[in-house]
Amino acid sequence: MYDRVNVDSTINMRRRPSWISAADASALLGVSRTTLYAYVSRGFVRSQATPGPSRERRYSRDDVERLQRRTEERRNPDKAVAHALQWGMPVLESAITLIDGQRLYYRGHDVLTLARTRSIAEVASLIWTGRFDAPSAIPAVAVRPADDDVPFAAHAQSLLASASAHDAAAFDLRSASVAACGWRILHLLTAAATRRSAAAGRTLTIDQRLARAWRVQTRGTDVLRSALILCADHELNVSSFTARCVASAGADPYAVVVAALSALTGPKHGGSGARVEAMLRSVRNERNLRAALAARLRRGERLDGFGHPLYTAGDPRAAMLMDMLRERYAASAELRFIVTFEAAAAALMREKPNVDFALAALARVLRLPAGSPLVVFAIGRTIGWIGHAIEQYATDQLIRPRAKYIGVPPST
Repeated sequence: MYDRVNVDSTINMRRRPSWISAADASALLGVSRTTLYAYVSRGFVRSQATPGPSRERRYSRDDVERLQRRTEERRNPDKAVAHALQWGMPVLESAITLIDGQRLYYRGHDVLTLARTRSIAEVASLIWTGRFDAPSAIPAVAVRPADDDVPFAAHAQSLLASASAHDAAAFDLRSASVAACGWRILHLLTAAATRRSAAAGRTLTIDQRLARAWRVQTRGTDVLRSALILCADHELNVSSFTARCVASAGADPYAVVVAALSALTGPKHGGSGARVEAMLRSVRNERNLRAALAARLRRGERLDGFGHPLYTAGDPRAAMLMDMLRERYAASAELRFIVTFEAAAAALMREKPNVDFALAALARVLRLPAGSPLVVFAIGRTIGWIGHAIEQYATDQLIRPRAKYIGVPPST
């Protein structure tokens, strides 16, 4: 799930290689190869060996362009201000997530491996503390019942605001205390999703509690767990950046997650999953899916859930979830529809599915309630929000960009 950007620039990002030759890197930087090698030795530019017998190395385009921008911006400070928040421009340091154009890593660990082999508690511990074995606890938090027509996010925000008023420990912003509060928040969100007390199912994990409430079979619980882990963080997306901004003001972790949830619900971010759900429902009974999807495109309607600017070879999170569904639900008629839809849309769009599509596919195959893709995404991403809050509290710095005024000049 990501913010949409200018189409032309997005296409260019997808087509460009992530690793470039020494000649190209030197040319972009306007330096000799000797200087380039010095940048590598000082850790400014990453390099990797080229597969095969050649001893030539390739260099990270992102690192080269970052150095190039820094040089330009030192010469023109106004340009730095104007471009500071554009897509692809790193604006904050973080040790949590790396996206390298092909894969996704949490603190140096491949996310696909984590999603296959680790529990949610272990991944949350890794993101929050840097290790897998930090202690966790299931608190007894009362949950007020909500009307069935109250959306998950609104109900969750109400519960979080109420819990904040009664949780004095939340104002202790030391890392260990924030991590402990993170567990209270995670279980409160799970309670909001299941409409049950956070103390219910005390011996169950978060994925097991969701599976029980949604009547998911054992084979589906594993897929649900992996989905939550795959959604845990994705660098500085709009909701995570919102979380860091709120944390930078010194607000407590409950306020951080309330704000991040507000950003998440937007149709250009977490709300994109609802559009994929609606699209799948609208064509479920079409005999000729390719013709139906082509008709949508002719009407100017988007085929949501395909392509991602940060992954040139396709979103690895989506690929893993689709593989897991094929492994466990090969006989599912709903999965056959999803696979047929995926092939038809990919042929028209020439794009691979992203995590929005995969979460909607998971919801249909596992027969989850409407709106569950957003629930899974929000509970998983809360792990990342808390991780970013911990980092931001530790810096003790306020995030305060400047605006370049372009309005009517004051009268003299």
